[in-house]
Amino acid sequence: MLEEALERLHAAGPERLGRLTNHAPMVVEALAAHGQTGAVHRWLDLYEVKLEDFPSPVEPVTDADWAAALGDPRRVADWIAYFMRAVGEGSWKSVLAEWWPRLLPGMYGGSTHPVIRVGHAVRSLIEGGESPPRLAELAHGLGYWAARHHPVTGIALVAGDHENGEAGEALDAVGPIRDPHGGFPARLALVERLPAWAPGVTDPETARQRLAELVRATTHRYATHGHGDEIMLVHAATAPNAVLRTLPALPRELWAPSLHAAWLASAAVTAMYAPSEPVSSAPPGRIAAEEVFERALAHGDEHVIKLTDTALDVGDEQALAAALCAIALCEPLS
Repeated sequence: MLEEALERLHAAGPERLGRLTNHAPMVVEALAAHGQTGAVHRWLDLYEVKLEDFPSPVEPVTDADWAAALGDPRRVADWIAYFMRAVGEGSWKSVLAEWWPRLLPGMYGGSTHPVIRVGHAVRSLIEGGESPPRLAELAHGLGYWAARHHPVTGIALVAGDHENGEAGEALDAVGPIRDPHGGFPARLALVERLPAWAPGVTDPETARQRLAELVRATTHRYATHGHGDEIMLVHAATAPNAVLRTLPALPRELWAPSLHAAWLASAAVTAMYAPSEPVSSAPPGRIAAEEVFERALAHGDEHVIKLTDTALDVGDEQALAAALCAIALCEPLS
């Protein structure tokens, strides 16, 4: 069912209206991962009005000139074709290992959606095995990331007690941007300072543990801070979780750089959309994770489903509270 849905979706582009992300490939993978394959096509039928045709190619990307095309959203079809060839000719893990360090500094592009799409694609390959639609989905995700690649420079990392503390303490030290306005790119340009966190981590296993800690902290934080922007603050959790999901497919020497990049992206999103004050959040009590996911599916919003997917990865009561908070805050899919 997932493969049928991916084949259906690969006729559509990764965006619509020139800037809004097509979330459908990520959502259908999450539905399949949680045993909801029967709902995949029903959900797609509702979401289909948000899909646009696949864009036209401009000029092929080659091994000799790829750097000139990096970060050019007009070349998204060219980039997807490049990665379709790459994963068709060799090991997908080798392609991922080669391109991950090139793309990682630009994970802000597309409001972090490209790395999230890649994370879902990698999980489907690890858990479901290789198949043409799953490999094509990885190519689409990597191509989207390359086209929207957007590095950020000039952000000062501020040392302090938080840098070796828990991830939640470091998130509490993130200050909001001054005069927040506009969309993601405009706000990102206003991020000047972020607290340093885990800067000395170089050991791969420690990096994996700290990245899992970051995912847990950002997911928990949504329950108390998600009202700052119920949609955009989802990405403070789902982007680092996409990186965490990808680690098993990457060489271990890339794990620590992945942690550091994920922290910067998550902290930047936190700064861009932080509310003036948190709200209290009580654990949801006795409710099964499966029931929370069923509620998210009934709600239908793509961000709700993806945050709930991450909350189930975290797997504790406060994470489920965050998912229920998203269900309450976000407008349902209609």
